[in-house]
Amino acid sequence: MIPSLPGHGFSGKPTSTGWNPQKIATAWTELMTRLGYDRFVAQGGDRGAVVVDQMGVQAPPQLLGIHTNMPGAVPPEIDLLFQGDTTGANNAMGSLPSGLSDDEMRAATELDYVWKHVAYALMMATRPQTLTALADSPVGLASFLLDHDAKSLALIAQVFDGAQAGLTRDDILDNISLYWLTNTAVSASRLYTENKLSFFATKGVNVPVAVSVFPDELYEAPQSWAEQAYPNLIYYNELDVGGHFAAWEQPKLFSEELRTAFRSLR
Repeated sequence: MIPSLPGHGFSGKPTSTGWNPQKIATAWTELMTRLGYDRFVAQGGDRGAVVVDQMGVQAPPQLLGIHTNMPGAVPPEIDLLFQGDTTGANNAMGSLPSGLSDDEMRAATELDYVWKHVAYALMMATRPQTLTALADSPVGLASFLLDHDAKSLALIAQVFDGAQAGLTRDDILDNISLYWLTNTAVSASRLYTENKLSFFATKGVNVPVAVSVFPDELYEAPQSWAEQAYPNLIYYNELDVGGHFAAWEQPKLFSEELRTAFRSLR
C-alpha cells in the first residue's frame, strides 16, 4: 500500500485545516485497519518521514515497526541551534557542544547548509495559498520542483545532460506532470503550514525502527544519533549511492533495504 499524502497526487485536497503529520499518521493506521491488516510496518522519507515517526510515537498495536530514510535523529539542542540560524547571524556551528565525533560534525555541517537554503519550505509554510504561479505555469512548477535541494538538482541536471544517474528524463517529467495534472502544487504546500514539528529532531519513538542513510540525503544521520533517537533501533545502514528521494532515484536498492531492514520483524 502506497498512499499519497492529503493534498498530494491522487489524494483528496483537504477543505479544512488540521491535516498535520499526527493526523495523517492516525489516518494511515485507520486505512490499514479498514483494508484488513492486523499487522503492518510503515516507511517514510521526506515529509513521510515525519509521518512515520508520528506513527511510531502513537504506536498502535498493529504497527510492528517503521523504516525511515530521513530520520528524526538530531538532538533537540542541536536542531534548535540551526533552526534559529537560517541566515548565519547566530553562528550555530560555533555554538555546537564539544566532543562531537567526525560523523556528528559532518551531519552538523550538512544541517547548517540545509537550514540556510530552506527558503522554499518557509514560503510554503507561511504563504501556501499565494503560490498561485505553481498552478498557473508548468514551467514555473517545474523549476520550483527541480530546485528542491542542491544535490537533487545536480543529479537532475546530469540526467538532462545525458548522464545515466539513477533517473531518466521521463522519470523527472512524470513527477512534475503528476503535480500539474492533478493540480496539487498549492494543496501539497499546505502541509508545511500544518506541520509544527521539526523536520529532523527526535520525536520520542519507541517502536522498532530501521534507518537507511543515503549519502546525498539532506543530512547523513550518524549511528550515534540514531541510537539515541530510536532506543529500539533494529537496523542501521549507510549506502553508497542515493539521495533525498531515494525511493525514486534508486528503487531496486531501496526495496532491498526495506526487505533487509524488516526481516527480523517477520
